[in-house]
Amino acid sequence: MPRANRHDKPVFTGDNPFTGAYRRNGEGDYYCTKNEVLNMLRDQTDIPQDLRIIEPSGLDAFDYDSIKRYRIRMSNLRPNHVWESLENTDFLQRIGAISRGGDQKFYPTAAGLLMFGFEHEIVREFPDYFLDYQERYDNSTRWTDRVTSNAGDWSGNIHDFYFLVYNKIQQNIKLPFALKNGGDRIDDSPVHEALREALANALIHADYHDRRGIVIVKEKHIITFSNPGNMRIGIEEAMFGGVSDPRNTALIKMFSLIGAGERAGSGLPNIISVWKKQKWAGPKIREEFNPDRTILSLEIETLAVPKKQAVKTSDKKQAIKTSDKNARIAEAQEKMIADFLADNHYIKSAQAEELLRISPARARAILAELVKKGILTAEGGNRNRMYRLK
Repeated sequence: MPRANRHDKPVFTGDNPFTGAYRRNGEGDYYCTKNEVLNMLRDQTDIPQDLRIIEPSGLDAFDYDSIKRYRIRMSNLRPNHVWESLENTDFLQRIGAISRGGDQKFYPTAAGLLMFGFEHEIVREFPDYFLDYQERYDNSTRWTDRVTSNAGDWSGNIHDFYFLVYNKIQQNIKLPFALKNGGDRIDDSPVHEALREALANALIHADYHDRRGIVIVKEKHIITFSNPGNMRIGIEEAMFGGVSDPRNTALIKMFSLIGAGERAGSGLPNIISVWKKQKWAGPKIREEFNPDRTILSLEIETLAVPKKQAVKTSDKKQAIKTSDKNARIAEAQEKMIADFLADNHYIKSAQAEELLRISPARARAILAELVKKGILTAEGGNRNRMYRLK
């Protein structure tokens, strides 16, 4: 049975789509619920869902610390951009986060509210909005770490969720020691890029009117990205690439300005290609109905660490000096801790140990060195000592 175009949904008998709409699932047809029909009717329009103006909300619905962090990231990625010197109101209008209402006053768009709003403001417009990240390493507990949008100790918006969660899902992806031509260590990889894309796509393509919210689950060898809303194109089309029918175009723009997400239907094919090169099991994607959900599962294995490389000097190969290599590693580790603290209030020695995949003694030594350099401050006793950016 061919998949109906979203403009032709719901497919129904009689005069009332709410009582006569059917859906194909596997080899059978079944009646659609009212919520499923409403989702299809919303998806019929060619006007992006996230450009709708939220007039009941004012600009005080925004967490301006989130906006500040966003602008810093955009400035780092796109230095001297023409929007860099704009005031917040003009900047937010340019990226599609606010728009003028019928009274010519500025109000958040749905995308702006989701991206930068406080959680309690977002749920007024999207009652089922919920972001949930879980780490499940130990079968004896439900989770070993968790981040939820309703925790109350952070903004709860999708911009901050993206960076909080990415810092966690990339921690056990081991990188081989590799050098750029200039001798600097490469601290990123196609796997990291694909993980960022998978996370951004779950946030970008979600139907925030639907139930159950976004759930990211990280287990020892698999990460699952689950978002509300079904795919607006077929799974085969999405895996092949080249076709894009986004639900939230303003969110795509906002994420792309800070180097996250994709626009031209290349996201899933890129992830598939990266996993194939790693010789890992291919990504698995499936849809569930009532409530509608799209679920992407990525199996992860430990990257092999190659043997020590050599650098060409003139026509001769010269081994990398241990002291130089260790200095570069230490510099990269210090940068990772600083990046972590850009999105978290503090770090403890055990967290640094897990983040950098090093021994407890080495983690304490690096944190102590950062305190000595005046980059961090230490608070509390030995067991409960926390380190913050100075």
